[in-house]
Amino acid sequence: MTTTATTSTTPPRAPEPWVLFIRSRDGAITVATLVAIALHLILWFGFGLESWARDWPLVLMVVLGGIPLMIEVGRSAIATRGGADTLAAVSIISAVLLGEWLVAAIIVLMLSGGEALEEAASKRASGTLDALARRAPTTSHRLLGGTFAEGTEEVPVSEIGVGDLLAVLPHELCPVDGEVVDGHGSMDESYLTGEPYVVSKSKGSDVMSGAVNGDTPLTIVATRPAQDSRYAQIVGVLREAEENRPGMRRLADRLGAWYTVVALALGILGWVISGDPTRFLAVVVVATPCPLLIGVPVAIIGAISLAARRGIIVKNPGMLENASQVRTVMFDKTGTLTYGRPAITDIHTAEGFTEDEVLALAASVERYSRHPLAEAIRKGAEARKLALPDVTEVSEKPGQGLRGVVGGRPIRITNRRTSYEIDPASRDIIPVTSSGMESIVLVGDHYAAMIRLRDEPRSSANDFIAHLPKKHNVDTLMIISGDRESEVRYLADRVGIEEIHAGVSPEGKLALVEQHNRRGPTMFLGDGINDAPAMAVATVGVAMGAGSDITSEAADAVILDSSLERLDDLLHIGARMRRIALQSALGGMALSIIGMILAVFGLLTPLMGAVAQEVIDVLAILNAARVAMVRGPLSDFDEK
Repeated sequence: MTTTATTSTTPPRAPEPWVLFIRSRDGAITVATLVAIALHLILWFGFGLESWARDWPLVLMVVLGGIPLMIEVGRSAIATRGGADTLAAVSIISAVLLGEWLVAAIIVLMLSGGEALEEAASKRASGTLDALARRAPTTSHRLLGGTFAEGTEEVPVSEIGVGDLLAVLPHELCPVDGEVVDGHGSMDESYLTGEPYVVSKSKGSDVMSGAVNGDTPLTIVATRPAQDSRYAQIVGVLREAEENRPGMRRLADRLGAWYTVVALALGILGWVISGDPTRFLAVVVVATPCPLLIGVPVAIIGAISLAARRGIIVKNPGMLENASQVRTVMFDKTGTLTYGRPAITDIHTAEGFTEDEVLALAASVERYSRHPLAEAIRKGAEARKLALPDVTEVSEKPGQGLRGVVGGRPIRITNRRTSYEIDPASRDIIPVTSSGMESIVLVGDHYAAMIRLRDEPRSSANDFIAHLPKKHNVDTLMIISGDRESEVRYLADRVGIEEIHAGVSPEGKLALVEQHNRRGPTMFLGDGINDAPAMAVATVGVAMGAGSDITSEAADAVILDSSLERLDDLLHIGARMRRIALQSALGGMALSIIGMILAVFGLLTPLMGAVAQEVIDVLAILNAARVAMVRGPLSDFDEK
C-alpha cells in the first residue's frame, strides 16, 4: 500500500554561481562579446585587416547582444525612472551612431557582465509553494466498511467528504482535518504549529492535515474537506505573502540616478564647447557606471560566499543590503531563543510522597508516551538513576492524560483541571499557577505531585538581545509565538524583551509583520512552517535550522546550526557588504568623474575612455572582492 508521508526536508542545493552565470542570457552575451572582441583584435593586428573586414564580429555582437540589453534597459527605465543602466544604453547608441564599434562592444561587455553577475547573485531556489505542493497529502486510505479490517481503497484527497472514515498508516501524513475514532498513538504537528512536541492521539482527539502519524495506525473521520484544511489555509496565506513580497531595490540604481544626470550634462557641455560629438561619446563612455553594474554584484557574491563558510545560506541576496538597515526584530519562541528541549525545574509533592518516588512512578507510565514532556520526565528519572517499576493497563484519553497501574495502584499523569475533577481536595494543595509547563501526578486518584518543566532560553540569548540595540541600531524587539502567554512572558523576561504577542496564528504573525513593515525594515526569525508566511513578507526572513524545507524556502537566509552567533555574523556580513559595495561604487564613480572632466576638454578619446573605464572596473572589482576576505570572527558578542 502506498504511503504519502515520506518527503525530504533537505532544501535543494542551488547551482554554483558560475554555472548560473553561463546559463543566463546575459552571461552568454558576455562570453560571446569577449570572443568577438578577441577575434576583432586578431583580424586587426594579426592580419592587418581594415574597416568592416575586422569590425564585423563587433557589429554582430552589438546587434545580437546590444538590442536585447537595450530593450531590457528601456523597460527598466520606464519602471524605475532611469538608473545605472540608462547611461550605458546612451553610450552604446552614441558609439553606434559615430561608428565606434569597439567602444560599443566594450560597453555591451560591461553591461551584460554586470547583469549576468547580478542575476547569478540573485538566483535562488524560490520554490516555497512547490515545496508545499510536494509535501501536501495527495491520497488517502478510505475505509470500505466501518473498520480497518474490512479493507480500504486509495482515493485522492480531493474526493474525501466530511464524514468519511479514513485510515492513517504509520509515518503517513494525515490527509485531512479530522477526529480519531479508533486507535491510540501520536502525531508530529511541529511542521504546522511550530511546537516541537509529539502530540498523543486517541479516540476523540482532533488531527490536522499535514501532521505526521507515529508508529501506530489510526482511524479518523474527516471533519473538513481538503481545500478547507489547516494545511490549505497555510498554503493560501503563504501564496499571498509571496505574491506581495517586495522586490530587491538595486543599490546601483539608487546611486546611478543622479550620476546619470551629471554625466549627460558634462557630455553635452563637452560637445557644445568643442562642436565635436565624439567629446560627448568620450564623456559618456568613461562615465558608464560599471563599478555599479559589476562592483555591487561582486560584493554580493562575496558576501554570499562568506556567509556560506559560516554555515549561513543566503537565498535572497537583496537581504544582505537590508540586514544592516533592520530596525525591528521579531522572534518566534521555540527553536530561536530556546533550545526546544523541556527539562524538569522542580517537583512539588503532597504529604507522604518523596520526589524520587513520584518521579519513578511518573516515568514508568511516561515510557509509553512520545510527548517531549514525557521524555523530559524520563530523562529526569534517568539523571537520578531511579529504578522504574513495571506498568500495566496503560491508556490515554483526550483531556484526561496518561493512565497506568503500578503495583496495583492507578497512576495518572494529567493536567490541573482534570486533577480538580478527580480529586477536588487537590484544589487547595496544588501550588498556584505559574509560568512554564506542568504535569500533575495522581496516585490512587489522589494528588501526589506537580512536576514543573520549562523550555529554557539559550545561554547566550540575553547577551545577544542586549547587544542588538547597541551594535546594530535595532529599535524594537518582540517575541511572536503560538505558545501560552505565561510561557512567552517568562522567556521574554529572561532574555530582556518587553513586547510579546502570545497565542498568535500564522495569519496573525503575517499581519503583525505587515504592520511593522510600514514603520521600517523588519527581520523575522523562526523555524516552523507556521512561520513561513511571516518570513516571506518580512524585509528579512531568517530560518533557524534547515528542519523544514518550506520554512527554508520562504526565508531569505537559513542559519544551519541555529546559532545566535551565526545570526550575528549574518548581520555583520550584510553591513560589511553594504560598506564595501559603497566604497567600490562611490570610489569608481569619483575616478569616472575625473575621467569625464578630462574627456570634456578632449584629453580622452572614446576608446581611451573605454579602456580607462575598464581599469576603473578592475579596481572596483578588486575592492568589492574584499567582502569575502575575512578569516577572523565577525560576531561582536560571545556565544556561551
